[in-house]
Amino acid sequence: MSDSWNKRTKLVHGGTRRSQYNEVSEAIFLTQGFVYDTAEQAEQRFLKAGEDEFIYARYGNPTVAMFEDRIAALEGTEDAFATASGMAAVNGALMSGLKAGDHVVAAKALFGSCLYILENILVRFGVEVTLVDGTNLDEWRDAIREDTKLVFFESVSNPTLEVIDIKAVSDLAHAVGALVVVDNVFSTPVFSRAAELGADVIVYSATKHIDGQGRALGGVILGSKEFIRGTVEPYLKHTGAAMSPFSAWIMLKGLETIDLRVRAQADSALKIAEALQGHPKLDRVIYPGLKDHAQHDLTVAQMEKGGTVLSIEVKGGQEACFRFLNAIQIAVISNNLGDAKSIATHPATTTHQRLPAEQKVDLGITPGLVRFSVGLEDADDLIADLVQALDQA
Repeated sequence: MSDSWNKRTKLVHGGTRRSQYNEVSEAIFLTQGFVYDTAEQAEQRFLKAGEDEFIYARYGNPTVAMFEDRIAALEGTEDAFATASGMAAVNGALMSGLKAGDHVVAAKALFGSCLYILENILVRFGVEVTLVDGTNLDEWRDAIREDTKLVFFESVSNPTLEVIDIKAVSDLAHAVGALVVVDNVFSTPVFSRAAELGADVIVYSATKHIDGQGRALGGVILGSKEFIRGTVEPYLKHTGAAMSPFSAWIMLKGLETIDLRVRAQADSALKIAEALQGHPKLDRVIYPGLKDHAQHDLTVAQMEKGGTVLSIEVKGGQEACFRFLNAIQIAVISNNLGDAKSIATHPATTTHQRLPAEQKVDLGITPGLVRFSVGLEDADDLIADLVQALDQA
């Protein structure tokens, strides 16, 4: 693969490994282990596997390696490690590099499972965690200490779509030698400039836009070869969060079309957000691509477009919100995002249900809040459907 290739070319051809049959579509190597010609060869491979040598599917697999190479080429990082799910990637990126006594600073606006890892798992193992308002650089500045080991945030928060200044936070963290870990799902690999802006480690749930068609779970951690192979791989290969070869093949197929899909979805999301602004049944429309979004200028500078997800707050609380959700005819009610099908989610009772009431209020997760992941349907059809559903709210 040529480094001079543009993004879409890398998405189709990057990382390809062909067998002796020279297949066009990437092969699925459905095997848990690999055969050695001699006992001496097995011994040598366990001592140090070569660039294209494999031992056991929990350690690596040719199909998985193709996905890792391709997503790393797209993101602009040296290496990547694929995992069984997005949360396995978050857990691996955080747990592999931390120990008792370390200090972590994280944005408080996070997906519920990410908060669980920070507030329950890491703390249980003796890691000190400080949560801050991710959009407030003064809070980052006050919280980051000389002994801070790592900072963590979602580049665009779930579900209230706050946009974090990656470069500014990275500069503050790097001043004390802290590692910057960014969950980049809402930005998507298509609009990502995270590595360029200073992120050391980038995490994706491949379940979302990378697959993009609701078929499989997956995750990936991207970063330097030293971090991926020296820190992440030993932790993950011994704790068993490996991506399956079949899932890796699905993700490879997803990468071939992700640029086309995500750009179309982002264009539709902006059109829908603009159409819903000022609707009498809504308290607010949240979309980073709207000019009235608090971080609109940062969004344009950092990720070009506003992404594929918008959030709306329906007047009348949960009862009115449920009437609205139940009246939608095109989008499905589910808890995924980044899919070809539009998906409506009620975070307060699903993805963030277990958060205490006061924490939901602090994060802006109200009873009327709906996260709407825009799919590949016609934008005008989606607008008409949402408007008729709001009439019944």
